[in-house]
Amino acid sequence: MTHTMLLEIGLEEIPAHVVTPSVQQLAERLKEFLQEQRLDFEKLQTYSTPRRLAVKISGLADQQPDVEEEAKGPAKKIALQADGSWSKAAIGFTRGQKMTPDDIYFKELKGTEYVYVKKFIAGKTAAEILPDLKKVVAAMNFPTMMRWGNNDFKYIRPIRWIVALLDQEVINFKLLNITTGRKTQGHRFLGHQIELSAATDYPQSLESVAVIADAAKRKTMIKNQIAKLAQEHDWKIVVEADLLEEVNNLVEYPTVFAGSFAEKYLQIPDEVLITSMRDHQRFFYVRDQQGKLLPYFVSVRNGNQQFLANVIAGNEKVLTARLEDAAFFYQEDQKTSLSQYVAKLEHVMFHDKIGTMAEKMQRVGYLSQSIAEQVGLNSAEQKDLQRAAAIYKFDLVTGMVGEFSELQGVMGEKYALLQGETPAVATAIREHYLPTEAGGKLPATKVGAVLAIADKLDSITDFFAAGMLPSGSNDPYALRRQAAGIIRICLEFDWPLAVKPLLALVASTAQQQPALYQKIQPAHVAEATEFMMDRMRKQLQFLQYPFDIITAVAAQPRNTFTTITQAAEVLQVHRQETDFKQTIEAASRVLRLTRKAKLPVGVKVQPALFENETEAKLNQAVATAKTTGTLEEDYQQLQKLREPIEAYFDQTMVMSPKQQLQQNRLAQLKQLAKLFQPFGDLTAINVK
Repeated sequence: MTHTMLLEIGLEEIPAHVVTPSVQQLAERLKEFLQEQRLDFEKLQTYSTPRRLAVKISGLADQQPDVEEEAKGPAKKIALQADGSWSKAAIGFTRGQKMTPDDIYFKELKGTEYVYVKKFIAGKTAAEILPDLKKVVAAMNFPTMMRWGNNDFKYIRPIRWIVALLDQEVINFKLLNITTGRKTQGHRFLGHQIELSAATDYPQSLESVAVIADAAKRKTMIKNQIAKLAQEHDWKIVVEADLLEEVNNLVEYPTVFAGSFAEKYLQIPDEVLITSMRDHQRFFYVRDQQGKLLPYFVSVRNGNQQFLANVIAGNEKVLTARLEDAAFFYQEDQKTSLSQYVAKLEHVMFHDKIGTMAEKMQRVGYLSQSIAEQVGLNSAEQKDLQRAAAIYKFDLVTGMVGEFSELQGVMGEKYALLQGETPAVATAIREHYLPTEAGGKLPATKVGAVLAIADKLDSITDFFAAGMLPSGSNDPYALRRQAAGIIRICLEFDWPLAVKPLLALVASTAQQQPALYQKIQPAHVAEATEFMMDRMRKQLQFLQYPFDIITAVAAQPRNTFTTITQAAEVLQVHRQETDFKQTIEAASRVLRLTRKAKLPVGVKVQPALFENETEAKLNQAVATAKTTGTLEEDYQQLQKLREPIEAYFDQTMVMSPKQQLQQNRLAQLKQLAKLFQPFGDLTAINVK
């Protein structure tokens, strides 16, 4: 016999972005609860709206399976007294197991006999177990929590009702002053309270009171209605997945509608219009078949068609007010020159512990020019970069960005073009923010990419020097994202940049321009180095390389990001080869010896001190080896060196008691170890 169980938590409206992860969490907690209780089930179905989180379990077992357990007690010598009677330890053990000493038997474990008893535990029924669902409900975690009334209990929003049913019967428990029952609420305006006669009735019963509890069904309704609207008007309605998900979690009964705004607002840049519609009002924007933005928007009402004209008019009024502000700022911003905006940045703080935005731009200007030389930008590109670095934050003090902060960089590009800047400079102003999210879009131009690297590198070193390091999940200045952005940009453009040289560049610039920098201590550089290399390891994890290879190749912060990534790929490709183990072991032996070696400065290899043929052969092999080829060629040379290395160690005692011989051999191995540097620390690779 199986059952259907329903658990619904009724709440005040939940923020849209929390709905889906919350119902997924509830489902996972319920699944774990049932597994812990040894209650099998066939299917789990989630339901969610802004006012409810619900899970329906089908095919739930009637009871736990019976269990026969073996419980281990004290050793036999402790359980029995000298006269053969049971000791207090044995009697106490059996009492704790709700049994008697008559149930004891002995078993040997690792040479010692112990007391054991067998217990038969009858399985509890589902009806007996399920009142503990209270713990599942109470244990839920949310990104923001609140208290209400006089309670210390915290939740995402106040709980208003709880439905808990096992088939037709209520599962009784109480949380705060709320007792479980079978009453649930329909749509706030179109529905009313109803009683569920059985758990199986849940989604159908709610539809009768204007609630589509199945989020997937609700989303399909929205998409179908949008598609119908687009077909009727020959529109291309841009339906972004994130916005659709958010809108879906704002409504219980969706009705799609279209509104319009005055064509005069189309003179405003598309990005401003789209931001106003999509980000601020949660509207879908509309294009014609050629991709031109049209003066229409599409939205979703939480209700039916009744009085829809009033809803449309209200939404149009709100959007028009916002677009009117945007039009005003767009016109007013163009009355101020770029130089005037840049001058204002002298009074805008980047951070009160670091300095002004104008000072940051100066620092980034120095850094970007140095980086440009390293990555080979031509003179025209360097000229554009210098100009972009001198003005790239100007739009932060424009009225438009003050009102629409999401448009920083975007409006910088627009206004720069309007005031006669070259397209390369304008594009770089927009691109320096990229990527704006994990895995997000990268700069497409070299000028924009260098400016982005310099800006992010400056931010990381600024905050580290000020002692404001990310910790745990706390990263208020998005330094992890910025470090990852530097790495991804370098990999995208295949630029020969590495952590150590980049941070050395910042330290050098700080010495040359002390007025612009806080004092950068060696400890700050060390912390920033490890921070950046940790992001490099995360990038390699994302690319799904094994942990030991990641540890190996990311051990050398002087290697470029490209070299590190290519080294991981080469090692991974060759890992399945039969001689991989011996090759890595040979190299690792060299690295372990040289890592500990302390040689006086200036010690060089003297062939005259060689005592056997293997020393000479290894020296010759090292002399002919090159590390200027590809990583694949470097690995092939490493393979060729394996045999001379093995022969060398077979016949040569490196740590000779004669100091001159020992130093000569260590110098030879150090020279050899340099050939392995592109692969990082090969000793970290597991070849067992």
